[in-house]
Amino acid sequence: MNATPDNIEIILGEARQAAHEASFKFFKEQLGGKDNYPCGFAWVEIYGVKGNTKLGRKLKELGVSPNYGGGFRLSNPGGVNCQNVDVKEAGATAAANVLTKYGLRAYSNSRLD
Repeated sequence: MNATPDNIEIILGEARQAAHEASFKFFKEQLGGKDNYPCGFAWVEIYGVKGNTKLGRKLKELGVSPNYGGGFRLSNPGGVNCQNVDVKEAGATAAANVLTKYGLRAYSNSRLD
């Protein structure tokens, strides 16, 4: 099944849930529940979808931001409230994997703060 305007909300929900689970698993198993450094940000970049298409408009409606270099950007998909970049990267990677499964060109990315 490929992503369409009709099913993208369900797909984003699945991606966010996978990101949430992966982030908290990493937080508990790798960090022992302690928010240690390094601090940073992580997100998913989605390419191949233009903002003026039905799918692009639906992504905007669902809170996915247009990306400066083209495509879209889903920031902190796991919704994790910590500073550790590794925790956020785990979530972004999980979300990108779900989106890729549905035919979107999605990549996780991060940067240190």
